[in-house]
Amino acid sequence: MEINAPTKLIIKKEPELFRQILSLKGACIVELGCGSAALTRYIANECEPASILACEVDLVQHTKNSARTNLPNVTFVVAGAESIPTSDSSADIVLMFKSLHHVPKDRLADAMSEICRVLRPGGLAYISEPVFAGDFNEILRLFHNEETIRENAFKAVFNAVEAGVFELVGQHFFHMPSVFSNFDEFEQRMINVTHTNHQLTPELLAAVEAKYNHFAEDGRVCLTAPIRVDLLRRPVA
Repeated sequence: MEINAPTKLIIKKEPELFRQILSLKGACIVELGCGSAALTRYIANECEPASILACEVDLVQHTKNSARTNLPNVTFVVAGAESIPTSDSSADIVLMFKSLHHVPKDRLADAMSEICRVLRPGGLAYISEPVFAGDFNEILRLFHNEETIRENAFKAVFNAVEAGVFELVGQHFFHMPSVFSNFDEFEQRMINVTHTNHQLTPELLAAVEAKYNHFAEDGRVCLTAPIRVDLLRRPVA
């Protein structure tokens, strides 16, 4: 099983990918690390799931998500992947969109075990994680270097498959684009976030802006990040 992505990547938008490889209609879904719930809302509105349990540890973002009243099939809860508030074998699908690497290193094995616990036998875990490469990463790493924690996440998946906790169904790769109209938007969306307290010195902020402008044209930029998706199955027996 590969830990690092190959050099040749398939370019896709993530909904296009997960709708191809997952049967979401009528499924009981657990989403771990739902963030702003953009994909939660998309799946709830477009894919006809039976239910979504959307978990998030960021209290600020959870409060915003919970204020939504137009998603009757979605339940928002404060919870992490290490302790999922649902019963054994209750989920058809578990989703993690670029959130596994946020789990503390010493709890990654617990998270993989929890995902297995809540999945029914034969149920699927869809885990997408950013590869430490690409022009978006060239900017991000200046103030938030995630190389080690991303490696830890990939190793946790590897270890779970090696131990027989999961079966590897397949791996998929795509480039995720992120569009920013100007550096102020980048700063607001990527630096002034609620889940991480980034404290940049004026010198570092200037360096980040300079790197941003290296890729930008008239302030606007489309940055890409390579993403690896591991599709795992809980063994039937």
